[in-house]
Amino acid sequence: MFTTRYSRTRRVGGYAAAAAAVLALTASGCGDSGGGSGDKSSGGDTKSSATLTATKVDKVGTVVTNSKGYVLYRFDEDTAKPSKSNCNDNCAKVWPATPAPGKVTVKGIDKALVGTVTRDDGTKQLTLDGWPLYTYAKDDEPREAYGQGVDGTWYAITPTGAKAQSSTTDQPQDEHSGGGYGY
Repeated sequence: MFTTRYSRTRRVGGYAAAAAAVLALTASGCGDSGGGSGDKSSGGDTKSSATLTATKVDKVGTVVTNSKGYVLYRFDEDTAKPSKSNCNDNCAKVWPATPAPGKVTVKGIDKALVGTVTRDDGTKQLTLDGWPLYTYAKDDEPREAYGQGVDGTWYAITPTGAKAQSSTTDQPQDEHSGGGYGY
């Protein structure tokens, strides 16, 4: 009995220590300094061409995906007219900007709605109907939309530039967010 209880206490203590370490690392990234946009597997395109495609995605409907099939998002703290990206530094680590390549192909999207904006760091970012486009670092597979509704400010973008509407009432604010940027 003592061995089982000791093992369980040790295992729970180990989980608590791991959770505390993750929390400390996350909290240290909540400021608005350092870093730039990163390219994880979540579909950051760095090629000289890109494809934006209208794609049916579970729970959010028809939204825009990038060349790799990853869902693209818009941020309510950005502006569309005029286009302005307000996700920089640590925000851009979790929500990488969609780079503006030399050539953009569209499928199911009005090409006239596609444009670019110059970010604070001088790089060009794709826009749709004026809204700067992003991927979400926690979308680790194509057609995932874990960023939908994060912090009440991040939404998958529809082919017209509107916010996608979730087909469920569950928003991933606690499960996939924190610190205002979804990490």
